[in-house]
Amino acid sequence: MRTPRPRLLTAFLLAPLLTGCFAATGDTAAKPDGKDGARLRVALAFPPTQNLSPYGADATILSRLGVTEGLTALDANGSAAPALASSWRRENDRTWLFTLREALFQDGTDVTPAAVVTALTRAGRAAPAPAALAGVTLTARAQGATGVRITTAAPDPALPLRLAGPGLAVLAPKAYADEDTVDPVGTATGPFALTQITGTTSATLDRFDGHWAGRAHASGIDARFIADGTARANALRTGQVDIAEAIPVSQAAALDPDSRRETATTRTTSLHLNTKSGPFKDPALRAAARAAVDTEALAHGVYEGHADPGAGLFGPAVTWAQAKRVTPGGRARAGRPDGASITLATYDNRPELPESAQVLKQQLEKAGFTVKLEVREYARLESDALAGTFDAVVGARNSLLDTGDPVSLLDSDFTCDGGYNLALLCDSDVDRAVERARTVADTGKRQDAALAAEAEILATDAVVPLVHQRVVTGVADTVGGVLLDPYERTLVGTGTRR
Repeated sequence: MRTPRPRLLTAFLLAPLLTGCFAATGDTAAKPDGKDGARLRVALAFPPTQNLSPYGADATILSRLGVTEGLTALDANGSAAPALASSWRRENDRTWLFTLREALFQDGTDVTPAAVVTALTRAGRAAPAPAALAGVTLTARAQGATGVRITTAAPDPALPLRLAGPGLAVLAPKAYADEDTVDPVGTATGPFALTQITGTTSATLDRFDGHWAGRAHASGIDARFIADGTARANALRTGQVDIAEAIPVSQAAALDPDSRRETATTRTTSLHLNTKSGPFKDPALRAAARAAVDTEALAHGVYEGHADPGAGLFGPAVTWAQAKRVTPGGRARAGRPDGASITLATYDNRPELPESAQVLKQQLEKAGFTVKLEVREYARLESDALAGTFDAVVGARNSLLDTGDPVSLLDSDFTCDGGYNLALLCDSDVDRAVERARTVADTGKRQDAALAAEAEILATDAVVPLVHQRVVTGVADTVGGVLLDPYERTLVGTGTRR
């Protein structure tokens, strides 16, 4: 994988899932000699894996570059906010009515209820389904000239949050002309239109002057996909790019302080243990692996203080989780590895991950495991990781990226039918806990239920939270208006300029 200013909705939708932990998302630093209309040069860490299809991991690339939008968006506090839908209301426990704003697709056609229905219907049929739809079946129907009525098979209090997921972007009907592929080139609604994709190396975007929120400052974006973090930092230092995402902590100190932005995020790096096959099918060996991990060494050594030691699936940035967290119970006793051979895999798009994996390898070997380390680019790792090819995977996951809803993250990553279940966990107690949480609408009670489910997941030792990250973005001192998003969904918007 994978909004109410005009109208006030239920307390669940209005109350923030995250409170008081983030500054404003826009980088409002003044630019010394701004030139309205200049193109932006952006270096991104993750090359597209599916030719920039809106489904799967590529969806976030499209949203970060200002190409795609959904019916809703997330504000800085994690609440649903208007996007292509200007307002909505809940008609009953399974049905919502969304009212569309006047907007155009980048091909010049109107955003209509019928077009939205087509987009959501195709997303629902995608395989694998967008992460935001994990465990959810929805039906969309046009209602008059501006309405879209969405019905879910089961009550879904988090639907407006879910529809903000990058994988549920709304594209023009011609994007779906081919039944097997979706074409985002010139068919989205964002302030920048994708015009060309050059394999996994670059993409070209031009300003879309018909955007409903107004004309963007920049005339376009020249995006480069640079998996190597040191190369991204060097591209910024040498003036080849204006914005470079995910600067490695090893390179952060070498950047000019005026070009370095550190953002608290909901991203957690974790060790996922294969519960379906291999040595970690044994709960006792999973417990041994968990006991071997020293998270302090990772946070202060590998991440050089730009991260906090792992405290759960939801880190310090999710402030409500800290006071409500439940201590996992019923964990297996640690067994003796006795030289058990395991393959530990990770990817190098985030430079700290290979170093973290190397430290973990040493810690696990000290505990008695025999460890083979495998490092690939993410595009070459994901399918094998999800298929259970490896015994353990180190991955970084923004826990609220897909929906902003904590329960949806637990569902997609840790239930039997989860679409991004790296541990291949299938545990009846976990599934029941997540199902209980899914039905709760009240904000506080939903949070409580989510953390009760988190405790059930951690009790299996299928996942070991390692660190909670802060992300460093490189921004040239001539650039302003960069969107420093705690959810890492946005980067460039209408106000980004140089």
